[in-house]
Amino acid sequence: MKKKKGSIWSADSIFGRFVNFMALPVHEAMVCSKWPWKCKGAALDLTGYAPVFEDTFEKLDESVWQAHGEGLRKGGYWDRGQARIEDGCLKIRTEYKENGPCGPGYYSWGAQTTQAFERTYGYFEARCILPGAQGLWSAFWLTRGGVRRGVPGTRAAELDVMESPLWKRHGREGLISQNIHYNGYSAGHRMRNVAVVKAVRPYERFNTYGVKWTPEEYVFYVNGRETGRSRFGGVCGEPLYMLLSVEVDGVGGVPRAGWSGKITKNKAGAMPAEFVVDSVRVWERDG
Repeated sequence: MKKKKGSIWSADSIFGRFVNFMALPVHEAMVCSKWPWKCKGAALDLTGYAPVFEDTFEKLDESVWQAHGEGLRKGGYWDRGQARIEDGCLKIRTEYKENGPCGPGYYSWGAQTTQAFERTYGYFEARCILPGAQGLWSAFWLTRGGVRRGVPGTRAAELDVMESPLWKRHGREGLISQNIHYNGYSAGHRMRNVAVVKAVRPYERFNTYGVKWTPEEYVFYVNGRETGRSRFGGVCGEPLYMLLSVEVDGVGGVPRAGWSGKITKNKAGAMPAEFVVDSVRVWERDG
């Protein structure tokens, strides 16, 4: 099937490829500016909050976790077959398949709770082990369908509670990134890196990543310690849903070097890589 030609802002356009290429030096500058990356903030306090959601992944409840799209996704493809439940965890596997559903390429998956579980404000947390390879990144994030150009952050935002694009550059330091986005993902896109912080051997051990979202601000956490706070774009006052995903750097299903490296440059033994999620929990303020 012939591919439909995209706009100048699409991922497979010259502009889109330039943005992908520039993501690496820009993000590295942000990382270096955050040195020494340590979690020294206040301890998480959930006094006055009550649990409203818990999934410990004894099974994959597909009435809650639905596919966040199938098929082409950046430098690879998303396919439900890349997710399974094993040892009481959700495992999203990223690997190369010569005979995948969309043809040869790298396959992974993304899951969302849209319509099944959406909330305005609360504390959201995931406990997980990150995939230890370059050219891909895992994420636990919150968003809604209205994140587009011209829509302010008070109406729609993306909150990256955890992203892991730093294996290639800072794998030994165990760094993760926490960010806020709004106003779409092309021209006019607004983004702020709130924190680049060190987790405890995150590619080998479980760590917890959270955000407390109140009407006043967003406060980010790693292992129950504050890492940063912001009200960038104004605080969103609309319901957001949760996502768990792994994406491959590149465009049009073709891996390319980007902010996480290039997946085809991994050393022997790095692939396949797995994002292992032990639990996702949410608390809301009482009353």
